[in-house]
Amino acid sequence: MKTITPRLIFISYRLRSACRLQRIQGHMMSTKAGSEVLFEKVGNAGVITLNRPKALNALNLTMIKHIYPQLKKWDKDSETDLVIIKGAGEKAFCAGGDIRAVSEAGKAGDSLTQDLFREEYILNNTIGTYQKPYVALIDGITMGGGVGLSVHGRFRVATEKTLFAMPETGIGLFPDVGGGYFLPRLQGKLGLFLALTGFRLKGRDVQRVGVATHFVQSDKIVSLEKDLVDLKTPSNSDVAQLLDSYQEQSSLDAEKPFVLQEQTDAIDRLFSAGSVEEIMENLKKDGSAFALKQTETLAKMSPTSLKLTFRQIQEGARMSLQEVLVMEYRLSQACMKRLSDFFPSLLAVLIDKDQSPKWKPSTLSGVSEQAIEECFSSLGERDLKL
Repeated sequence: MKTITPRLIFISYRLRSACRLQRIQGHMMSTKAGSEVLFEKVGNAGVITLNRPKALNALNLTMIKHIYPQLKKWDKDSETDLVIIKGAGEKAFCAGGDIRAVSEAGKAGDSLTQDLFREEYILNNTIGTYQKPYVALIDGITMGGGVGLSVHGRFRVATEKTLFAMPETGIGLFPDVGGGYFLPRLQGKLGLFLALTGFRLKGRDVQRVGVATHFVQSDKIVSLEKDLVDLKTPSNSDVAQLLDSYQEQSSLDAEKPFVLQEQTDAIDRLFSAGSVEEIMENLKKDGSAFALKQTETLAKMSPTSLKLTFRQIQEGARMSLQEVLVMEYRLSQACMKRLSDFFPSLLAVLIDKDQSPKWKPSTLSGVSEQAIEECFSSLGERDLKL
């Protein structure tokens, strides 16, 4: 769950426990829910607008609890033929989840650390299994929770403003919201590379790798939305045909090569390994400028998160989306218990801004296989139910 730095929103790390708890309760009982996410019927389309532009439309529990039942309602409604989801403002579709509330809850021992992840993953699964056409207009920053609201839907429309990343290893987490499902299904070792390094993709490249299904210029999005809502009882093929036509009209950056075009073979070779340690060894032996840059990047990440993520991507490649989400819920709760990495890292990144979190353990060799194995263990009755 993330904002600009994934799933993060201006954390107040130094608040007293009582103050933290008070803010959590206020978060849970927010009276602004109706304005934070908007629902409207336009023609036969249900339109969802994430309406927190000043917070880059970051997703919180209140919003999740409103979106889920509305999606279920529209799915059963004979007069709703498709769903469109978009973000308010000019900067973001959804820059992540409201980790501020989660961080405060974790320090205060509140149940939000279970509730937010559980409800969000249930919503991700609902989107992934939605029967009607679901179109996410990811026009702007799309990270963490925003990825979960879009990538599992049938149609994802990127623009030149789209910025995609899953940089959770830099804050002591892992690329969740179904990252273990879609990332290993990208070409070659690209998904593992993105998951471990948090590398950012922009614009047309988001569609080229398959995170988005279409690329449409930002100045055509309003017209596209109008044409979508004007469709009469559209099938998925009808929606695809309309999106294809808009993509054909969008020539911006078409001649610009894929940002990782020259490194694709190197990524497949260097990230084909049996462990994170072997990847680091491959990068050091390679010695190219690209390899050295990735070595520096990975050295800044949480060693525990790197190992969790490596295993998550390996396991997820053989799982269904539902199985991945159950696995990721277990990992989320393990990360919430491992507060020694998570909360100090947020302090370093967001408050002190020294970008130098103190990881515990501080090295890959200090992270035992037993510790990683325990993170994947069943939670019994507390496991995610889908």
